[in-house]
Formats: sequence, structure tokens, C-alpha cells
Amino acid sequence: MLLLSFPISILLGIVTTIAIHFHTITPLTILPQQLFNALDNFILLAIPFFILAGGIMTEGEIAQRLIDVMNVFVGRFSGGLALATVVACMFFAALSGSSPATVVAIGTIMIPALKKYGYDEDFATGLVTSAGSLGIVIPPSIPMILYCLVMNVSVAKLFMAGIGPGILIGAVFAGYTIFQAKQHGWSSHKKYSVSETFTVLKKGIWGLMLPIIVLGGIYTGIFTPTEAAAVSVVYALFVEFFIYKELTLKKLTKILKDSAVLSGALLFILSCAMTFVWLLTSEQIPQQVADAVINYVHNWWTFLIAVNILFLIMGTFMDDVSAMLILSPIFLETLKRFHIDLIHYGVVMVLVIEFGFLTPPFGLNLFVTMGITKWPLTRVARSVAPFILLLLFCVALVTFIPQISLFLPRFFYK
Repeated sequence: MLLLSFPISILLGIVTTIAIHFHTITPLTILPQQLFNALDNFILLAIPFFILAGGIMTEGEIAQRLIDVMNVFVGRFSGGLALATVVACMFFAALSGSSPATVVAIGTIMIPALKKYGYDEDFATGLVTSAGSLGIVIPPSIPMILYCLVMNVSVAKLFMAGIGPGILIGAVFAGYTIFQAKQHGWSSHKKYSVSETFTVLKKGIWGLMLPIIVLGGIYTGIFTPTEAAAVSVVYALFVEFFIYKELTLKKLTKILKDSAVLSGALLFILSCAMTFVWLLTSEQIPQQVADAVINYVHNWWTFLIAVNILFLIMGTFMDDVSAMLILSPIFLETLKRFHIDLIHYGVVMVLVIEFGFLTPPFGLNLFVTMGITKWPLTRVARSVAPFILLLLFCVALVTFIPQISLFLPRFFYK
């Protein structure tokens, strides 16, 4: 069914139906009950809210203001405009929770700007496409919420665990950018006077406050991740309508429509995936898989290497978010037997999913960049190749040094 390009939600539903009908004595009336139960969860409200907040900020002025602020801080260094691109992607990722939204918001502004100031076209395109993938690593992150639902772990802890790896990847990308800037003689962008700096910071402070409010509220316990998502929508609407005054009712109508469609698609996939997970659990498939794996794999790091390779291979013919929803519950018992922290495993899965956004044929960020640049898929894919190697290095570090992801949640949740 995967080879025939079935939609992943339909695939999961059909497989679950066939398995129940032909291999169990359970009546099929259990299916609508499980589909409903899968969505009967308060935390799921965070998904449409974060999608809507990302859409509002992408269509509005928050992205441009963030880029201006980043230029003030890092634009004076060698390759400053490219450095500002990386940092702006990191900050916008902390606002939207979506990789494609980050690429759209930052890419439409920065790719033409980088070309204008003499940066290599392939480098500029690859940088924005790859740095935009940080949208699912730096919290809030929609794939993280989905993982927490299927694996029954804390959203707040996983959000906190994503900060370290996100900063690590951003720092590696920034280091590569500085190296390339010195190799090609890309100079600083602009040096701001004191008055210009004050003006830019004054205009950009509203955008900078959003991740502080949202993440600070979650980690201090003021509100839940779901409530934080609602707060982000209200705050983004307030800033875009009354501070920057760039958002119109016509634009908002389009944003609401697009957000509703995307939310509906994601929630239907999740509903079918959770029904599939129920089937696996009731038939004790994870236990059987664990027994088989332990016969051949005898330590945790070998298991994680094998899982990473499996996900990278699956990412060539299906999107990695779907692979995570299908495979992670199957490996749950194996993870417990190897004493692998589910928060650490979740971060590793999200990092591997990041590859899926950058590799054909299902690389969503590649398609977004194709729309911005009007380039063919092959050229966009070539432009991100050096950054994929850097990302592979970061995934290896996070996989084998769990403290990179677990330091913050263990520190705050002793």
C-alpha cells in the first residue's frame, strides 16, 4: 500500500480493519469507538492552535521584525546576513512549531536578500531550507506533540529536551556559515548606529517576547502546552492587528481556512494511527518485537543505530512523521528493556524526522523552497546536501550523548 502511494491515514485504517476482521473475534464496531477515543484528548487542541499561530506570523510582519533584530546582533560579523538567517530561523521555530512555516516566513525574505548581497545561490537556498527544519526541533513542535500522544510521555519535558539539540544544530550551521563566508569573502551586512539599533529592537521586541511568554509559561507551570498554544494565537493576532497593523481580515480568512485543512488532515492521521497502536497493544506485538530484537541486539546504542538507519531508509518512500507514528509504539517494549529514556528517544526521532523534511521524494521543505525559488527538485536537493551531512553529525552526537537532550528536563524535574 505504501508503494501504491496510499495516504497514510487510509493505509492505517484499512490495515487495522483487515487485521481485526480476519484475525480477531473483536467486532468492527470497535473501530469508530477507537477513532473517537484517539481524539478525545485535551492536549490535541495544541495542534490546530500552533498551526494557526504559525500561519498568522507567516502572513504578518513578525518574521521581518525578527530578521531585522538578528541583523542588529550578528549582521556585523563575517557572513553576517547568513548568520542572521540561521538565528532568525531558530527564533521563528520557537514561534511556529512548523518547519514549512519557518522556511516560508524566513525564505521569502532572506533568499533574495542573500543573493542580492553576493552570497552563492545554492548556499543561500540550502541554508534557509535546512535551518528552517529547526521548526520541529526547537519547541513548540507539532511532531513532538504527536510523539508524546502515541508514547504517553510529558509534552513539557520533551519540549524542554529539544532546546539543547536545537541550539547544537543552530551552532553547527552557524559555524559552517562563518567558514564559508571566510572562504568566499562574504563580508558583514551592515553596522547599525545606536539610534538605529534602538529603533529596530523597539519594533522587534513584540515578536521576541512570544517564545518567552509561551515557553516560559509552560516551564513555570503557569499554563499547559495546550493553553500556551491558545495564548500564542491571541498574542500573534494582537501584535499583527494592533501593533504592526499588517494583517487584514481577508488574509485572516485565508489563514483560518488553510489552518483548518492542515489541522483536519493531521488529526485524522493521528486518529487512525492511535487506532493502529491500540491494535498492536491488544495483540502484544511490541512484546513479540522486543523478544525478537533482543535475540540479535545486545546493547542500547546498537539498537538506536539500527532504528536510525531504519527511519532514514523509510524516509525515502514515506514521510518520517508517519513512520514515527507507526514504528515508535512497536518499539516501546524494546526501549523499556534497554532502559532507553523515552524523552531521549523522542528527541532522536524528531531529529531523524528532520532528515525527512530535507530528502526527496517526500521532503516537504524542498517543495516549499521550490515554490520560493522556482528551481527543480534536484537542484534544491543538491543545495541542502552539505547541511544534511552536518545534521547527520548532530544526530550522532545527540544519540550517543543523551545528556545533550536530557540535561534540562532532569535539572528542572529532579
